[in-house]
Amino acid sequence: MNGYGIGEAVPFVEWGPNGGQPIRSPAGTLTFDRNSMCGEPARTVGWRDPGFIHTSFLKELWPNTLYTYKLGHILSNGTYVWSQEYKFRASPYPGQNSLQRVVIFGDMGKAEADGSNEYNDFQHGSLNTTKQLIRDLNNIDIAFLIGDICYANGYLSQWDQFTAQVEPIASTVPFMIASGNHERDWPGSGSFYGNKDSGGECGVLAETMFYVPTENRAKFWYSTDYGMFRFCVADTEHDWREGTEQYQFIEHCLASVDRQKQPWLIFLAHRVLGYSSATFYADTGSFGEPMGRESLQKLWQKYKVDIAIYGHAHHYERTCPIYQNICTNKEKQHYKGAMNGTIHVVAGGGGAGLAEFTTLNTKWSFFKDYDYGFVKLTAFDHSSLLFEYKKSSDGKVYDSFTISRDYRDILACTVDSCPSTNLAS
Repeated sequence: MNGYGIGEAVPFVEWGPNGGQPIRSPAGTLTFDRNSMCGEPARTVGWRDPGFIHTSFLKELWPNTLYTYKLGHILSNGTYVWSQEYKFRASPYPGQNSLQRVVIFGDMGKAEADGSNEYNDFQHGSLNTTKQLIRDLNNIDIAFLIGDICYANGYLSQWDQFTAQVEPIASTVPFMIASGNHERDWPGSGSFYGNKDSGGECGVLAETMFYVPTENRAKFWYSTDYGMFRFCVADTEHDWREGTEQYQFIEHCLASVDRQKQPWLIFLAHRVLGYSSATFYADTGSFGEPMGRESLQKLWQKYKVDIAIYGHAHHYERTCPIYQNICTNKEKQHYKGAMNGTIHVVAGGGGAGLAEFTTLNTKWSFFKDYDYGFVKLTAFDHSSLLFEYKKSSDGKVYDSFTISRDYRDILACTVDSCPSTNLAS
């Protein structure tokens, strides 16, 4: 993103294998104006010209190969303007059997390192989360920030502060996002919830600043593969209930993965569509987003989703493998064979002010932590997965579990997940 429009300069990316011959790929240019905002402050005192956002596609990458790249502009007088040089490693081939490490968290935000005051000054934990991710970047392959990205809430300059904060991460590994209420929600704009949490942005900033592989970025649901992982990313700010376009996408995403090659099936969403002990959910009696799991649990169960991870509640919580409010496996740390249910995790402690837990202890809640942190999934091979929860304050592991199983365990029949059979031989 910069201040060069298409009439002033031609954007491109120069890239190639580390130490090899570089090539150039063109970049497209997008922007938006005040009329794209849905309300104040984004249309009024919060408005600031965003400049121009460039997107380039680097194609036919060799799997696992280290690449270098830098962004360039050819000015109208023929001179060049360059960014610094960056490096990234190309993704493994889908299904590839190798060490693969994924970091997931929500509700991050941004903060001033010198402690100076700023608008929406409640995301101080984001600095520790950012610091820990940068410190461990050599051991991270892909990162997901699952909604409530920077809490600009209609003050557009805050997006620049956030992108500068995460640049060391986002320039090195794939930095994928989901849509949250603070990106999308605005009355009368088509969001499922009619609040004003986006400050009038109504999704435009998130949908333009970040590229994700959606058919339509205004409908922010998508699937993405990384080696042995399949990620199905929902958009909780649009209707997910049965019969909707998004429900059909979720089922297709879960149903279309080849579990022999990609055994680790992960569902990601911002609001807690599964289970949560957050006070604001417990007080309604729903222990999660109303209508969330009632609509989707039969899909998680039918397609044997391993882990569902959410943000929105600003803390950490992990459930047992669960279906229909009942634990399907009483083990807490070392799962072997079929789990018969999905483990639900709230990882909303990326940086924004913490959320209280209810004092009621449910049977399905295995671990709670009122602190900032993030989760890390490590796939060692097709049969072994390590889950870790790390605090942002010190980067140490405070909760973990392992899953050990074979392909036949994924195929095994369980409640509401049995394929039809017949008696013929």
